[in-house]
Amino acid sequence: MTSTSKGLTRRGLLNAAAATPVAAAAATLVGTQAMADGHASAQPNAKKNSFKLGDMDVATLLAGSASRDEPQTIFGMNVSAEEFAEVSEENFLPADKVQFFFTPTVINNGSETILFDTGLNAKGITGPLAAAGYAPEDIDVVVLTHMHGDHIGGLTGEDGSATFANARYVTGQIEFDHWAKAENENFEKKVRPLAEKMTFIGDGGSVASGITGMAAVGHTPGHMVYMLDSGGKQLMITADTANHYVWSLAYPEWEVRFDMDKAAAAAARKQVFGQLAADKIPFIGYHMPFPGMGYVDTRGEGGFHYVPASYQMML
Repeated sequence: MTSTSKGLTRRGLLNAAAATPVAAAAATLVGTQAMADGHASAQPNAKKNSFKLGDMDVATLLAGSASRDEPQTIFGMNVSAEEFAEVSEENFLPADKVQFFFTPTVINNGSETILFDTGLNAKGITGPLAAAGYAPEDIDVVVLTHMHGDHIGGLTGEDGSATFANARYVTGQIEFDHWAKAENENFEKKVRPLAEKMTFIGDGGSVASGITGMAAVGHTPGHMVYMLDSGGKQLMITADTANHYVWSLAYPEWEVRFDMDKAAAAAARKQVFGQLAADKIPFIGYHMPFPGMGYVDTRGEGGFHYVPASYQMML
């Protein structure tokens, strides 16, 4: 099924040439094996966080983590160094270093086991999956929220074979069409070989029972988020709508290096997190501090405040 995304307003996003610098930037962020295996200097404390959402079994999976210097070369690029440092200090964050997390999500809705995004590479995703009680062959559906390297890297192994041999694949039509024209090596290696097994959806499209896709473009041309709905409870998988809980989510107007259309990405943050705040719906963010789940409250005029989940999903 194909539909037109509501947030795509800049034709320049569809220029294939734009994909090259973004892909190169992503590679510098996620390209080492150390990242895929966990923290650069130590093993992570946990690889999965499991809970119930109505009748669904849900688990977030830590598929990698890494620190980087000079975070303002990535976040808050349109604000002064003084403002960036002040906001960082207010939130007990160093202004000269950032820790990244890469967090796919797996759910079982009673009839299918569904994986959202695949991490940096096959090795990085299979370990956390095993910790959650799943083997790669148990995955029935793989959903790609978008096609940056840290989300599609685990689709195939080093030998090119499909990691999830029994799966069908779901992704946004606009997202696939953009990268299919972009002459992007990672897409050609990881995604195109699986195209015949893919179903393409648009805004409002269904992945499976209780799972609906929503356009949230800007980070990439066809970036999508997904609402889970089961037993009267809801949770949204927000993917890369915000890449940091302070420097992106709390300050939606702050520009992020990896957002391909920065104005559209800011608008998506305001829309998505505004809805979550108004309806008090929890969310899973791919780059939020692991286990990657929390709530949103409004903060001042046009800003938000991230509240990490604690024991809410245990009750």
